[in-house]
Amino acid sequence: MREYTEKKETCGTICLKYLLFIFNFFFWLAGGAVMAVGIWTLAEKSDYISLLSSSTYSATAYILVVAGVVVMVTGILGCCATFKERRNLLRVYFILLLCIFLLEIIAGILAYIYYQQLSLELKQNLKNTMTQKYRREGEESVTNAVDKLQQEFKCCGSNNYTDWADSLWIKSSDASGRKVPDSCCKTITDLCGRRDHPSNIYKESGCITKLENFIQEHLKIIGAVGISIACVQIENFLLVPVQAVPSSTEPKSQLHLFSSACNDSESFSETGSKDVACLPGEDQCCQPVG
Repeated sequence: MREYTEKKETCGTICLKYLLFIFNFFFWLAGGAVMAVGIWTLAEKSDYISLLSSSTYSATAYILVVAGVVVMVTGILGCCATFKERRNLLRVYFILLLCIFLLEIIAGILAYIYYQQLSLELKQNLKNTMTQKYRREGEESVTNAVDKLQQEFKCCGSNNYTDWADSLWIKSSDASGRKVPDSCCKTITDLCGRRDHPSNIYKESGCITKLENFIQEHLKIIGAVGISIACVQIENFLLVPVQAVPSSTEPKSQLHLFSSACNDSESFSETGSKDVACLPGEDQCCQPVG
């Protein structure tokens, strides 16, 4: 009966190891996905970050990149800790899981908070950023972002094309008589911004609503990725403590081995080959006599 119990526990331990290994493999893949989303946000959409007065949008992306890297490292560490059965590694693994969990929750919360504040921020700052910094020295990132924004979303100005009447650049001689930047034109040619006829420029709508919708969609992705991976980790939190519990396959303690040896000696003495005597006060531990 005892042998059956030990065998059953061993099978359970092996199954748990492979379950944790499979989970860590998918966890590693998820880490790659999280990191990819963060890098994609920073690399492909970084032009528009310069149009935002708050750094929250970029901060959430950086958090995802860091979390993704840590997740991938943790996934490898988890596999090693599982098969080598080293409790120290499992403790480090558990701590890293907790750190990742917190990072992803923070990223998700920041994305949600900024999602709520984005509309007000754009209304307060986008027009000022476009009119005060466009084509100004040292503001090349803003200039490139505005030109890309107006061409990609087929819009002109923050609210509409009349916003450019307040532009420092439009008022200066550097504009060469332009009424709007050339990027407002439906077909870009040199100095096309001199003519603001509806057939020539995007007069129908401004860029603020389109930029807001664009960033909000990406904030949804960032928040969903962060919260989803954090929820998946809850299962790992449950598996790691179970794996850390000593199983019947682990080496027995010295006291247990000594007790077993004594019992074997006692059995040996019953055959008449050797006498044994128990130590005072000890029922299990015996020593040979003579």
